[in-house]
Amino acid sequence: MRGFRWPPPPDGGPRTWGPGPGAPRTGRPALPEPDTELVATPHGVRLERLVTGAGDPVTVFAHGLGNGIATTRPFGSGVTGRKVFFQFRGHGRSDAPPGTWSYADLARDVRAIADLSGATRAFGASLGAGALCRLLSQSPERFERLVFFLPAVLDRPRGEVARQRLTALLDAVESGDASAVAEAVSVELPAAIRNTPAGWAYLRQRLDQLLRDGLAPGLASLPEQVALPDAAVLSAVAAPALVIACAGDDLHPVEVAEQLAAALPQATLHVYDRPNILWTERADLRERISGFLNG
Repeated sequence: MRGFRWPPPPDGGPRTWGPGPGAPRTGRPALPEPDTELVATPHGVRLERLVTGAGDPVTVFAHGLGNGIATTRPFGSGVTGRKVFFQFRGHGRSDAPPGTWSYADLARDVRAIADLSGATRAFGASLGAGALCRLLSQSPERFERLVFFLPAVLDRPRGEVARQRLTALLDAVESGDASAVAEAVSVELPAAIRNTPAGWAYLRQRLDQLLRDGLAPGLASLPEQVALPDAAVLSAVAAPALVIACAGDDLHPVEVAEQLAAALPQATLHVYDRPNILWTERADLRERISGFLNG
């Protein structure tokens, strides 16, 4: 297995030897990005939103830092009812108000989208999980069911490895250098996936979005912040919750997920035994999330 390189081969596939398929392999994303809308919120920040599905219940999906609607949509593939995806401030086409942002600001974004759509269920990934926790600390009764995927931070700041990786991504996007962005994003891929059509497809999709929309400077201080002053405030949340973690993930330590599950009275914790579960456990992950939310 050779190391990662950028740009990809012209046909989108890895260099191989001997007999094999001869057709071009583009490695392009299977689905085009859907049309989204900008919605006004009560706190004055316009947020990019996508609504799919139909009927009730309604689930809001909150993404991770540097990600967005495209990377969050797969989590809702088996979820019934309407699904509301959005971009936090500073991501995609959403507004980037001046000043330093906090998890309280991100919680306002989640609350606004949830209230505007009548959402009764919520999913939060990484940064989105932290924002969801902050919202629940203020309104513990807001949702009927909750999923926290790879929570990264509660009442203690992120570790140095996480801060370095997130800072590297923000710096690369600000530089506008596609190769630098690709290097920063490539660490999200398992080694076995890099330099494969699937790996190129993922990188192309992420680069298209990041280089087109950028990431706002206001996000830079978030890796050093905490989501809550004290995780114990979550003891007032009565809704059933599913907390998902995986071993060996430097950005999302299992200890954070364990602390969150212990703080939530009606939480179930599931820990996968290896990282990169979006690539290695995708089917099981989708079934686990949809089964819990639909239940």
